[in-house]
Amino acid sequence: MRMYDVIYKKRQGMVLNKEEIEFFVTGYTNGTIPDYQASALMMAIYFNKMSKEETFYLTDAMMRSGDQIDLSQIEGIKVDKHSTGGVGDTTTLIVGPLVAACGVPVAKMSGRGLGHTGGTIDKLESIKGFHVEISNEEFLRNVNQIKLAVIGQSGDLAPADKKLYALRDVTATVDNISLIASSIMSKKLAAGANAILLDVKVGSGAFMKDFDSAVSLAMEMVEIGKAMGRETIAVLTDMDQPLGYAVGNSLEVQEAIEVLNNRGPEDLRTLCVKLASYMVLLAKKANTLAEAEATVIEMLDSGAALKKFKAFIQAQGGDLTAIDHPQQLPKARYKRNVVASVNGYIQSIKADDIGVAALSLGAGRETKDSTIDLAAGVMMYKKVGDLIKRGDVIAELHANNESKLDVANTTITNAITYSDRKVEKLKLIKAVVTDKGIQPL
Repeated sequence: MRMYDVIYKKRQGMVLNKEEIEFFVTGYTNGTIPDYQASALMMAIYFNKMSKEETFYLTDAMMRSGDQIDLSQIEGIKVDKHSTGGVGDTTTLIVGPLVAACGVPVAKMSGRGLGHTGGTIDKLESIKGFHVEISNEEFLRNVNQIKLAVIGQSGDLAPADKKLYALRDVTATVDNISLIASSIMSKKLAAGANAILLDVKVGSGAFMKDFDSAVSLAMEMVEIGKAMGRETIAVLTDMDQPLGYAVGNSLEVQEAIEVLNNRGPEDLRTLCVKLASYMVLLAKKANTLAEAEATVIEMLDSGAALKKFKAFIQAQGGDLTAIDHPQQLPKARYKRNVVASVNGYIQSIKADDIGVAALSLGAGRETKDSTIDLAAGVMMYKKVGDLIKRGDVIAELHANNESKLDVANTTITNAITYSDRKVEKLKLIKAVVTDKGIQPL
């Protein structure tokens, strides 16, 4: 088989078979197929799309390109959660303990952040002593005993995807539904969970900017999950404004602790309860979503989820003092309020610009090798639909470099538009996609 023939076939709009896709993935992973030929195939796929069968074969081949995690030693149905990324997306820190408190094992593999999208590991490392460098045996033991553990993503997990994504990133072939779906699902499937919950973000701060594109991506991933024998549910959630108030590592940890104490922003709490309820349902710990939600709320109200969070942090070396006294988490030397210069209702907030502002303050990574300032970030105190008066505090900037405050202040000010007329609040959860179809909410 020649790579030239595979490229030509796809360029002509024809459907690649399983053997041709496996030939490409294997060859590109081991280095026998060069970047320029892989780039040509990615561009042909970008323009001519992929069939459902092709997408499945690509996902399967990438999943099998490296290690596949064996979670069979963990008792119960293992449910994984994946978010497509957003601004202030603190859900894993809250959902994990909520679900674990319901008796569902959460064996979580998480990554570090790149750009303004924060990584779960970066956030957790705001807690003194916390580490993800634990042995496989310790990881499995913690999940069996505590029901929750987090480790870093293995470099050998779906290595074909890692290589292909880097190539797509520099050849303008990232935004193709089939390529995105296969990228996400190959890693989730290789991570070994029995069922998968997908939080697909929609809006200005998300990768999928519009509802129709998000639905297409969700359906593709749910179909892949079903074809691979993994029950999969996708929840489409709003990202036309930051989730919660906090954008930044230690700030988000503090906010997660607030929610686990049954306080915190209403939107973040509501979404975490809903996501956790779907995970409990997928784990067969409830017969209906309403029953699952009642259990999740009980775990939050009773303090059981907070207790589970503490056990998880302690098991991985974290200092519990910061959980009881969040003011001991990393703090920025400088703070500045962003104030409104007009009267009116907030009409829109460019969520991605809020993320860029947090990044400019030091909360994210410009490159893989950048150093994160764990204390830096933004607290966004207002939401779309809020009535604002001139002089009201819209946001609070946190930085350890005073010179960075001016740029972030301008970015956030320009990210917000106002209206003289009343503006409707944004709908937090837009739809749910299962193998039975779309369920609008």
